[in-house]
Formats: sequence, structure tokens, C-alpha cells
Amino acid sequence: MIRRYLVMSTVLVSVGLAGCKATPPGKYESRVMASAKHHLLVGNKKQKNPLADNLQTRADGKGAFTHYCVACHGMDGQNTGVPFADHMSPPVPSLTSPEVQQYTDGQLKWVLDNGIWPSGMPGSKGILSDDELWSIVVYMRHLPPAGSLGEPDFYNR
Repeated sequence: MIRRYLVMSTVLVSVGLAGCKATPPGKYESRVMASAKHHLLVGNKKQKNPLADNLQTRADGKGAFTHYCVACHGMDGQNTGVPFADHMSPPVPSLTSPEVQQYTDGQLKWVLDNGIWPSGMPGSKGILSDDELWSIVVYMRHLPPAGSLGEPDFYNR
């Protein structure tokens, strides 16, 4: 309880000190927010993925990812070809980054369901089925090399 209070106090102080400036977050702000998300704000830490990690689940996950996630995360999950990814505050994270990959499967599913406010990450509850979301989690654990899938077609027109 005390730890949560201290972390939340630190987050609130960081947010208060940051004000409304539109500069990218610094190392301290990034570490505080990453810690808050991993330990306080993102739920389902202990939930296990009911789907097997196999080629079919990965293919299903890639299909669902292609329909729902590509616009912001690129074909490869690493923002390849996404023109605004680095210009948002906070920037759109690469899904291969340690910050993202350190989430448990349950936490990744929670993020897909609920989004992360105020980052711009939308929730998909009611849009994608649980099986689609869990398959995206499996796919996210096995993303291809950066740039290997090209750029989303809709940015090349």
C-alpha cells in the first residue's frame, strides 16, 4: 500500500512538474511512467494466455494485427513507414522495445482491451474477440525484423 502511494505520488509530481509542454518525455519521466504502467496502471499481470504458441496462432495474430494495429505500429510492429510515430508525445513505442516486451501476456491483453490513456493507444474491447486479442499477444512475442514487411500501403499513396 505504501509502495503504491509512493509511486502514485511520484507520478503525480512528475506530471505536475512537466506541465503542458509538448516536448518528448525525459529519461526520468519515461522511467516513472513505465514503472507506473507496469506495476499500477496496467492490470491482469497474472492472467495467462489460453492460446498455444504455434504457427497457426501466430498467423491468426498477424492477421488481426494487420487489421487493427498496423496504422500506428507499422506492418512489423516497429513503426516502419508510420509518418507520425516519432512526432507524438509520447512517441508510439516499438513493440519490440523492452518496455513493451516486459509486460506479461495478461498485461498486453489488458492494454489491447483498454488502451493506455493519454498515450493515444485505443482500447479494442467490443471490437476484437478475446481469441483475436490473445493471438495478437502471441504474434507480438514473435515480431519480424524491422522493415522486413515493408510499409503500410495506405501511407504510400
